[in-house]
Amino acid sequence: MQFTAAQIAQLIDGKIEGNPDVVVHSFGKIEEAVEGQLSFLANPKYEDYLYNTKASIIIVNESQPLEKPVTSTLIRVPNAYSAFATLLSKYQAIVTSNLSGIQEPSYIADSAKLGENIFVGAFAYIGKNAQIGNNVKIFPQVFIGDNVTIGDDCILYPGVKILNDCKLGKNVTIHSGSVVGSDGFGFAPQPDGSFKKVPQIGNVIIEDNVEIGANATIDRATMGSTYIHAGAKLDNLIQVAHNVEVGRNTVIAAQAGVSGSTKIGNNVMIGGQAGIVGHIQIADGTKINAQSGVSKSVKTPNTSLTGSPAYDYASALRSQAIFRNLPEMEKRLKELENQVRQLLTEKELRSALPGE
Repeated sequence: MQFTAAQIAQLIDGKIEGNPDVVVHSFGKIEEAVEGQLSFLANPKYEDYLYNTKASIIIVNESQPLEKPVTSTLIRVPNAYSAFATLLSKYQAIVTSNLSGIQEPSYIADSAKLGENIFVGAFAYIGKNAQIGNNVKIFPQVFIGDNVTIGDDCILYPGVKILNDCKLGKNVTIHSGSVVGSDGFGFAPQPDGSFKKVPQIGNVIIEDNVEIGANATIDRATMGSTYIHAGAKLDNLIQVAHNVEVGRNTVIAAQAGVSGSTKIGNNVMIGGQAGIVGHIQIADGTKINAQSGVSKSVKTPNTSLTGSPAYDYASALRSQAIFRNLPEMEKRLKELENQVRQLLTEKELRSALPGE
C-alpha cells in the first residue's frame, strides 16, 4: 500500500514543504527510517535526527524550526504526535476493512444475529442470541457467549473471551487474551473456616470508544453491572474487579488492579502497578503515580497521589527530600546533644566551685 505526501497531507490537514509526489509504503522511527518510509517528530530530544534521517516524509509541528537543510519532505501540522496517531488509525482501518466473511471452522448459533460486513475468524464461537453489529472484526479463537451484544465497528483480537450477557458499545477494541465477564471474586466465610462461593449473576457493560489491552480481566458484577465508560483506555494485564465503575476517558497503565465496587471518576490517570482497594471513590481528574496503593477515597478532584499508602504528591516529594537528609540530620542532632551535655557539665562544675 503506497501513499504520496499530498494524499497524507490531505488526510491530516497538513501543509507540505518539499516534494508532494514523494511516495511512502511503510512507517519507521525517525532514528531508523529508510527511504520510502514515513516518520514523525514530536519529542525535541530527537530533533537531531530530522537532519540526517533517510525517511522520505516526516510529520512535524507547525512551530518546528529548521537549523539545517532537510532532505525529507515535511508535513507541518499543529500537533505532530496527534496527527501521526490519526494517520495510523486510518491506516489500520484500511487494513482491517479488507477482512470480511466467515472462516471455517467456526460456530455461530442459529439464534445469533450478525450485522453487515463482518469478519469471523476460524475457530471463533458465537453463542445463542448474541447480537453482532456492522463492520465488526472477530479474529480467530474469539469466544462470544450467549446474549452478548457487540456494537458497530468493534475489533476483538485472537483469543478474546466475552462471556454471557455482557454488552459492548461501538468502536470498542479488545486485544488478545483479554477476558470480559469472568466471575467476580466473591466468597462468603463459613463457621468452619471454609468459604462458600457467591454466584456472580451480573454482567459487564463497556461503552463506546473503549480500548482494552492484552490479557486484561474485567469481572462481571455480583449483581448489576461492572461499567467501563466511554473513551476509557486500559493497558495490558489489568484487573478490574466486580461492580467497579471506570469513568469516561480514564486511562489505566499495565499491571494495575482495582478491587470490587470502587468507583473511579472521569479523566483519571492511574500508573502501572498501582493498587486500589474496594468500596472507595476516586474523584474526577485524579492522578495516581505508579506502584501507589490507594486505601481510602479521594474526594477532591484533580488530586495527585503517590506512595503506599498513597497521599498528596507534593507532600510526598517533601517527605522524600527529608528522608534523604535523615543521615545528615541525625549527625547534626548528635552534635547538638553533645554540645548540650558539655554545657550542662560546665554549668554543674561552676555551681560546685566556692563563691559561685
